[in-house]
Amino acid sequence: MLKTYKIVENKIVHDENGVGSIKIYNNPDEAEKKILVEEYKLDEHTLNSSLDADELSRIEFEPDHLAMIFKIPKNYSAKEPLLFRVNSLGAFLFKDKLVVIANDEIPLFSGKHFNKVYSLNDITLKLIFTSIMHFIEHLKVINMLSDEIERKISTAMENRYLLNQFTLGKSLVFFQNAINSNGALLEKIKLNGTKLNLTVDEIELLDDILIENNQCYKQAEIYSNILASLMDAKASIISNNLNVLMKTLNIITIMIMVPTFVVSAFSMNVEIPFQKHPLAFIIIMSLAFISVACFFVFWKWKRW
Repeated sequence: MLKTYKIVENKIVHDENGVGSIKIYNNPDEAEKKILVEEYKLDEHTLNSSLDADELSRIEFEPDHLAMIFKIPKNYSAKEPLLFRVNSLGAFLFKDKLVVIANDEIPLFSGKHFNKVYSLNDITLKLIFTSIMHFIEHLKVINMLSDEIERKISTAMENRYLLNQFTLGKSLVFFQNAINSNGALLEKIKLNGTKLNLTVDEIELLDDILIENNQCYKQAEIYSNILASLMDAKASIISNNLNVLMKTLNIITIMIMVPTFVVSAFSMNVEIPFQKHPLAFIIIMSLAFISVACFFVFWKWKRW
């Protein structure tokens, strides 16, 4: 689906006529892909790469345009609970227009940094900055979910909570790889600043984006390390709780077996003491209770 925008008074506005210099293709169909390849002269492989979620961030210099692919968080899907994935987004920068290709329909021009735009280069850099902001927002959500799961694990021994933490840890690995890949792309843009005709203000913006991306990566790394440590600690706690439970069940079993042995001994179909005694039942039951008491004292003495 195609959406067209234009720059009016340093702001990005929707163009109803479809002749604006900014064109956004959300999940393009085969007909739109044909237009992109034939009319805009986009490389078919690069076009498909911009729709490939596993593609790494990169920049390519074509004869008449600049092709750039970077990573952005994927819209959360209820089909994969607690799993956050990443998508690729392609930005193709021409002298007079910018073509953006995305898999999902996402708010690309949201945020106060789009209140004033000065050029297509500026918009392209701010698109990368938007992806970093989306990563930071998703990291906050992952951290909140991790805290909630941690509280549940403290009161339960179910495996599903550990599996949920494992899923969040997997999401953080996806994010770390994507953020690191974006960082490599930003470094390459900075090295080719002269070739891209970046202004002084755009270079300063690029430096700010690099700092934000590095901080975002550090944040994802810290969350990942904390989550991995918590998973190990919680697995040990659950294992210890299981051992304590098994110990308690074994003690209860032994406490039941001792009086059962006493009663069974006096129930054999042979000559036994007290079998003709009038208080035989009371004596046997007393011995059973005494055996339980002796075991309880022995248990306390051993500090089991």
